[in-house]
Amino acid sequence: MQPPPPPAARASYVPAPGASEVFQLLRDGQPRTRAELAQLTGLARSTVASRVDTLMRLGLVAPYGGAASTGGRPPSLFALNPGARVVVGADVGATHALVVMSDLSGAELASDEARINIADGPEAVLGWLIDTIRALLGRAGRAPAELAAIGIGLPGPVEHQTGRPMNPPIMPGWDRYDVPGRVQRAFDVPVLVDNDVNIMALGEQSAFWPDTSDFMFVKVATGIGAGIISGGALQRGAQGTAGDLGHVRVPRGGGVVCRCGNTGCLEALAGGPALARALNEPAGGSLATSQEVIDLVRSGDGTAIQAIRQAGRDIGDVLAACVNLINPSVIVIGGSLAQAGEHLLAGIREVIYRRSLPLATEHLRVVPSVAGARAGVRGAAVMAIDHVLSPESIAAASAP
Repeated sequence: MQPPPPPAARASYVPAPGASEVFQLLRDGQPRTRAELAQLTGLARSTVASRVDTLMRLGLVAPYGGAASTGGRPPSLFALNPGARVVVGADVGATHALVVMSDLSGAELASDEARINIADGPEAVLGWLIDTIRALLGRAGRAPAELAAIGIGLPGPVEHQTGRPMNPPIMPGWDRYDVPGRVQRAFDVPVLVDNDVNIMALGEQSAFWPDTSDFMFVKVATGIGAGIISGGALQRGAQGTAGDLGHVRVPRGGGVVCRCGNTGCLEALAGGPALARALNEPAGGSLATSQEVIDLVRSGDGTAIQAIRQAGRDIGDVLAACVNLINPSVIVIGGSLAQAGEHLLAGIREVIYRRSLPLATEHLRVVPSVAGARAGVRGAAVMAIDHVLSPESIAAASAP
């Protein structure tokens, strides 16, 4: 099987009608007969038979059970063969990485995680990732030739078309580094790279909200950002910075200086380090991390609870504008500070429902993440699977 076209080629590649059109009907896993496929596509039965044979040669489609006969020979059923290939999803954070190998249905086959330091640079971190992928292939009993694509999430802005990090603030040595090129020296497959909150949005939506096409995932941690799915498609923006909520000015911001150089940014008031500083000031405390803030909230400390509730209100101020602008039907709150539970959510909901248009909030749900720490790695795998099974990739693989 020839590898699918690289991500950069996808925007201009227009597949011819054929095997890809038939395959997209089988992606949902529901078995269908050749007659059903012909009826759904409008193609001739002989053409459908030829397309199915092509997909079977690629291993992407296989016979499935048997269909009921209405007289004569029973018709054959065909369905997606999820075990034909495997993909890897990697969620690489500032200090921790999680990697999974899955089949084409998203079923996990093997996984690994480790403490890493993104500041060690791309050679060290990606070297570890390559070694981990090799180990997962061995553990799952799969050959390198069965690997179809790799999806990677990174904790900074990424130019999705090239997979290169762009001026990432906590990733020294990574700026414009050719991440796909480095990984492809070890594995000759498409390598897709995106920022962490975008893959978290993909992971949460695909697993728990698959029928929701207008969706936001908000990560509240050291920084604050959102992955935005609108009309069923992930919105990255012109330079990949769509959803950077942390640097939107909020009414309570005043002259508070943000690490970006501006004043009044949401992150400078509601991010984990900002909350730790605010709780330290009155009593000269020693809080330093988001987890310490969460632990204080969970202990029932009234001051910490009020601080996290106010952080929710500040986040709600920004999200209220988003609700009016893009009208999502679901907003999921994730990230480390989401572990503070209902105190954060209550503040967010309070302002969103007060400040947004009634029509925009009529059916809006603001809920905590279900996937939690695995949202990102799920999304990285989904990104890889969607590329492998896209019409462009199937058409290229089935081309004579």
